[in-house]
Amino acid sequence: METETRQPQPYRNPLAEPNWSGAEKEIARKVFQSALEKELQDTVNAARQKMAKITRASELWDLEDWLGRQRRQIDEKYDYRYSVLLMVFVRLIAEGRLSESDLDGLHSDKIDYIRRILSFAKR
Repeated sequence: METETRQPQPYRNPLAEPNWSGAEKEIARKVFQSALEKELQDTVNAARQKMAKITRASELWDLEDWLGRQRRQIDEKYDYRYSVLLMVFVRLIAEGRLSESDLDGLHSDKIDYIRRILSFAKR
């Protein structure tokens, strides 16, 4: 009689590829879009302030450089792939762009995950 040898299974974090219900996707999309729109508006306002202070042509290129950096940072930060969305929310909360209450309606395992990551960031 031959015995079957089982290989140990690696630990799989269930939130590494979280499942998103339709309702959660709708909440996440609204929260994400709202935060993105606010950040873009903040950038527009800052650009207007910088533009108003320009007195020399060379300062235009400084503004262009600043806008390029802002765009790259925003593009990097706002990634709407479900596999990374919880970390996007962690970052936005840490930066003060979202609050935990903005995520009301997400499943408790996702909220708990966000809280755990935030608790490490505060250390």
